[in-house]
Amino acid sequence: MSADTLTTAAWLFASTYVLVFALGLQSLNVNGGHYRAAFITSLGIGASNLVLFKMAPDASGLEIIAYLAGGPLGIVSAMRAHPYIVRLYRRGRTS
Repeated sequence: MSADTLTTAAWLFASTYVLVFALGLQSLNVNGGHYRAAFITSLGIGASNLVLFKMAPDASGLEIIAYLAGGPLGIVSAMRAHPYIVRLYRRGRTS
């Protein structure tokens, strides 16, 4: 296994994780009426998609596994992180 394969796998995992994390946050932000947060997460969605479009078309077996692993971990992380992010944002607005 080459270093290039491992590097690509890591990028695919990270970009899929960030993409699904941002999509999860985006959904929660839209449903919660958090306009600014939805705007920001949209930028993360776009950036992650760019990485995926560049790296995914020629993915090998390991790279496909990394791609598939990022999604489930990203959405669960988003669901856990969103309440904390909202609390931090609200705390910052009242200070």
